[in-house]
Amino acid sequence: MLNQSTIAFVGSGAMAEAVISGLLAKQMATAERLIASGPREERGRALAEKYGVRWTTRNPEAVAEADIVVLGVKPQMLARVLPELHGRIRPDALVLSIAAGVKVETLAQGLAHPNLVRSMPNTPAQIGEGITVWIAAPAVSEQQRAEARALLSALGQEVEADYEDQLDMATALSGTGPAYVYLFMEALVDAGVHLGFSRRVAEQLVTQTVKGSVDFYQHSPSHMARLRNQVTSPGGTTAEALYYLEKAGFRTALSRAIWAAYQRSVELGQGRARHDKLEG
Repeated sequence: MLNQSTIAFVGSGAMAEAVISGLLAKQMATAERLIASGPREERGRALAEKYGVRWTTRNPEAVAEADIVVLGVKPQMLARVLPELHGRIRPDALVLSIAAGVKVETLAQGLAHPNLVRSMPNTPAQIGEGITVWIAAPAVSEQQRAEARALLSALGQEVEADYEDQLDMATALSGTGPAYVYLFMEALVDAGVHLGFSRRVAEQLVTQTVKGSVDFYQHSPSHMARLRNQVTSPGGTTAEALYYLEKAGFRTALSRAIWAAYQRSVELGQGRARHDKLEG
């Protein structure tokens, strides 16, 4: 579907590279039809050397003939980038944004372009194991929706949202989610070291436990709570550990953290630079 499309990447950071790598690895696009733009010449040269793509430091040049434009700049850079691209994108082109928190309306006005898909990938996308939540503006055609699905599938799984607010929810849950997992794993490793394991052995035990638990859940028809109950014998070690986690407010703390991340995503989408102190 994308083999005949010219795809421009405005912003050539880690996530843009993940898309380029995924498209080429899955033979969904050809290198000569991919062009990356960004302010750093050394970054462009590195991508050209590694993947064979074209590169430029001029964003308008990158999008001039593009069928699909992947907008991968950081949200704080959009104030400079959007005026550069205003009215410069082909009317029939699709713009796919991976800029966190930036709403479709803001992008449409800034670019003077209606064919927009807003998406929220997460960092495992860099190895093709991510999950991306996305939504299309009303002007996006069914063909372009299919193109968006195909492109995002290069990063892993994709889920189309029912309404745009779900992109901020996804930012808090799956976009920020890897950080929660790493913090949880780090805490387990530290506990293992406190018990007496070497850090290397503790990391091996924790990493495989987390990976194996996820794989087991994906191969099981049971609900998460049922799987947890299967490990929890009455009066046993797991029951004792879970009692202390619940007593410490483990679920509540996690829920409040995700809610705080959601609120911050909304703030960023409104252009608010400071984060109000959480109450309570």
